[in-house]
Order: sequence, then C-alpha cells, then structure tokens
Amino acid sequence: MSNPKSVNESIGAIRLDETTPWQDFLALIKVGIVNSNLITTFTGLWLALHFTGLRFLENLDLVFFTLAGSSLIIAGSCSINNYYDRDIDPYMERTKSRPTVSGRVQPRVALWLGIALIAAGTIFLFMTTITAAVIGIIGVFSYVVLYTMWSKRQYVSNTIVGSISGAVPPLIGWAAIDGNLDPMAWALFALMFIWQPPHFYALAMRRVEEYRAAGVPMLPVVKGLKRTKLSIIIWVAALLPIPFFLKSLGIPFLILATILNLGWLALGIYGYRNKDEMQWAKRMFVYSLQYMTIIFVSMVIFSFI
Repeated sequence: MSNPKSVNESIGAIRLDETTPWQDFLALIKVGIVNSNLITTFTGLWLALHFTGLRFLENLDLVFFTLAGSSLIIAGSCSINNYYDRDIDPYMERTKSRPTVSGRVQPRVALWLGIALIAAGTIFLFMTTITAAVIGIIGVFSYVVLYTMWSKRQYVSNTIVGSISGAVPPLIGWAAIDGNLDPMAWALFALMFIWQPPHFYALAMRRVEEYRAAGVPMLPVVKGLKRTKLSIIIWVAALLPIPFFLKSLGIPFLILATILNLGWLALGIYGYRNKDEMQWAKRMFVYSLQYMTIIFVSMVIFSFI
C-alpha cells in the first residue's frame, strides 16, 4: 500500500477553492447515485399507480413524499459512506478529491449530515406507508452496515452484498403506493439486484490497481480479470428470464427487454477473448448504464400502451 503521507501531500496540492460549498455537498451525497436511483424509485411508484388503477395527479403528495424520502435516505447513506471510507479514498483516482479526503468537509460534519438526511427521509417515507419506510430502513442498513462497514473491506462478495441496497429503490416506490408488494415489484428488485454485479465488476476491472492499493478485495483483485469476465457474463445471462416476470407491461416491452439482454450478453461473449481487457470492460460498463436507463424509462412508456 502507498505511503499515506505521500498520498496526503499530493492531495494537498489540490486547491481548496476549486469547488464551492454546494459542489462539495453534491459530492458528499453522491448526487449521481441519488439521481440514478430516483429513476428506479419513480418507475416502481409509477407502475404501482398504474396497476392499482390510481391517478398520478391525484396522488402528488405521495409522489413527493416518496421521491423526497428516498432521495434523502440515499443521500444520507452516501454521506456516511464518505465519512467511513475517508481513510481508503485517497488511494483511488475517482475518490481522492472527495471533500472528506481533501479536508473541505470535516468528518463529523459528513457523519451528522448523513444521520440527519436519513432521519428526514425516513419521516417522509412514513408519510406514505409503513412498508415503504421499513424497506427504506433496510436499504440504509444494508448499504451503511452490511456493505460499507462489514463486507467491503473483508469479502470478495462485497459487490453482491452492496447490490441489496441498490435494488431497494423500486421496492420503496411500489410500497409507497401498494404496501402489499405485487410480484412485479419483486421482479423490479431482482432486475436491479442482478444488474449491479456486471455493472460494478466492469468498473472494478478498469480500477483494479486502485482497489488493490486501497486494500479493497474486489473480484478482479482477488480472482483476476479472467474470472471477473466470466462472472460478468454469468450475471448478464441471469437477466434473461426477468422480462417474463414483467409481461404485464405487454409484448413490446418483453421484446425490447429481451433484445437489450441478448445484446449485452452478445457484447460480452463477442469480446471475451479480446486481449484488450480494459476496452472490453469499458464497453460492458457503458452498455450497463444505457441498459438501466432505457429499460426503466421504457417501463413507464409502455405502461401507456
């Protein structure tokens, strides 16, 4: 592992006035993660409204409480993650300039901000249904405790453990409208759970040396790139049956989702023997981002058909 002093000296070279307090706040709560999870939360909520026969405009209060509550608990969890990981973040290019590392935000501020955001978000979720609030609390616990504090630094299965929290948002959205959780809600959970390992393994391949320096036992660090590529393909293949559990959205969606799944699988298999493993990983990572956006937005669109 690199010398912490030299790492901190290099970070000290970063000008503290390069970012505004607002930019530091957005970095602290990982606004990109918040926004992407809002897509899946809204989709779960929208589909619950659609299949229970409720009108969107007549339930704007529930829509607000759900989106605000889920955003706040996710933002708070990310802030606590920044607080906890400030000792290993300096070793990774994409995290070394986080405000908790550079000193622009004091650790205790990040911690208490996270706690406050989670508390506020939980209150909002309780204003929808108890089920939504409980699921939100489970999501926070799985991300902060099971992933960040327990598995991330100890087990190669950390990505799978972390996938639990990432799959919770559509469940929260659905539960805010229908606390009974239709099987379709669990299909959304399964979709998000299975999507995350190939997405993050592709990222880990590209950042393997950084994870190695930080001492994080990601799959490519422990098992190597070849094993990671195989795992990615297996996880992508596991997505193939999921659209059939969402057949209530109609045949057009079933066809689109299947094409997206087969396209991702074909991309992985076609480039499996590619000697440029980083290029393969980049393509798989980019496809995963487009896949998630297209498939969840299309669910909303096809609900009108």
